[in-house]
Amino acid sequence: MALTQRIGFVGGGNMATALIHGLLATGTTQPARIVASDVRSESLAALRERHGIETSSDNLRACAAEIVVLAVKPQVFPSLLPELAPALSQRSLVISIAAGVPLRAIEALLPAARVVRAMPNTPALVSAGVTALAAGARATEDDKALASTIFESVGKVVHVPEEHMDAVTALSGSGPGYLFLIVEALIAGGRELGLSPEVARTLAAQTLYGTGKLLIESGEEAEVLRGRVTSPGGTTAAGLAVLENCGVRGVIAMCLDAARNRGATLGEEAAAKLGAGNG
Repeated sequence: MALTQRIGFVGGGNMATALIHGLLATGTTQPARIVASDVRSESLAALRERHGIETSSDNLRACAAEIVVLAVKPQVFPSLLPELAPALSQRSLVISIAAGVPLRAIEALLPAARVVRAMPNTPALVSAGVTALAAGARATEDDKALASTIFESVGKVVHVPEEHMDAVTALSGSGPGYLFLIVEALIAGGRELGLSPEVARTLAAQTLYGTGKLLIESGEEAEVLRGRVTSPGGTTAAGLAVLENCGVRGVIAMCLDAARNRGATLGEEAAAKLGAGNG
């Protein structure tokens, strides 16, 4: 779906840059319909030169757009949202990608705007991300469709109730970090077995990429694909036995649980700082 609305980005960092690139590369919108604001002149210059969009040091200029993407760190929300509130009306769709900031806190400080909360992950930087969207109380079905269109330009999109956002953060938001750790371990293990750093890195990285691609494109369950690559008494079976004996499934479950709980804590802290409390 092509967008005719103006899109304003408050913040011109990595995720905003990825979204702008995705929107333009997929033909979802045109440079003339995008404006970005940031306090860093170098970021604005890079966006202007690379994508030909309008840029401004004034956040209110970005808020003149029909769709406003808040692409800044959650720490600045207590000062940022009151600044933006007068410029946002019932015609404004606000999409927040600030990790951990609950909808109720944003809606309380932006009482007129319709709000959607997004949790993208870092593979969006290479147009291979996945984003979870949760709609606020005033958001419409059209708003959800618009938000989906924006994030589909950099990958897949799922819709979840907001109470699941901490679980999303634990799985897909933090997931790249877990997988990078596994790749680090595979590379280190390959080197211990005598492979060069370059060969070990190529083998590990391409194996990770190819496995994900196979899982997506085959449509098969991971358990089924694992079974197909595991011959009885073979090398894969030997390695998997070690992982099972070490309790890898339980460790991963604890990992996700810890990340989810930390996300919930950070969300409550963010809400408290914004004066939203537990309501």
